[in-house]
Amino acid sequence: MTETTIPLLPCRTSLIETAVDFYTALGFETTYLQKSPYAYAVVERGAVELQLYGMKDYDPASSHSGCYVLTDDVDGLHTAFRAGLKAAYGRVPTRGLPRIGPLKDMSYGVRQFLMTDPTGNTIRIGQPISDDPSHRPAPKETFARALHMADLFADSKQDLPGAAKIIDRVLGLTDEQPTPVQRLRLLVLRGDIAQRMGEMERAAALLEEAAAVRLDADQQTLAGDALARLAELRG
Repeated sequence: MTETTIPLLPCRTSLIETAVDFYTALGFETTYLQKSPYAYAVVERGAVELQLYGMKDYDPASSHSGCYVLTDDVDGLHTAFRAGLKAAYGRVPTRGLPRIGPLKDMSYGVRQFLMTDPTGNTIRIGQPISDDPSHRPAPKETFARALHMADLFADSKQDLPGAAKIIDRVLGLTDEQPTPVQRLRLLVLRGDIAQRMGEMERAAALLEEAAAVRLDADQQTLAGDALARLAELRG
């Protein structure tokens, strides 16, 4: 017996063609597109199939819908998707709708990135990086936990002020200090959040502070994703 799950994602009716264009830029093929009597579209890329259905009064800004796609080449997909979006939009959209986020190794054993289409659906693309498939509790160490929670608030909940508050609190501690890699990651994430909130001067100061963190060769390897994100944000 073989089963297949196909996500059904809501879409504002007037944006269904815009959403299809977004997925086309990612390398998806449109296998079905209907405008009446109701809007409906099917896009496919390899084994991944997404179906979009129109809703006249759907608000993309308040959307909480989406799905998770598992892959064995998350880095390759991230690179391909960024290249496709840049070709289609003239830039890689990292804020607003649509957008694509950075690659991150999550504390629960998955390397992933998030992308959100023009109608507010968030597609998580992940690759397991641990042999332990069980869901892990949040880290207990102060700064690892702060990074874990801030990532969840910023990306999963889209609560940017909440994520900023978490980071600001731990960066203000005087009785504990993060490792250089943790400090870099916290500052880069906080700078990213500031940019997404439109606080450009604050973002520039945070990213400058992040760039000043000294790392040895081993630490640079550990912080590779954060350093790549730092270069992108400063560029």
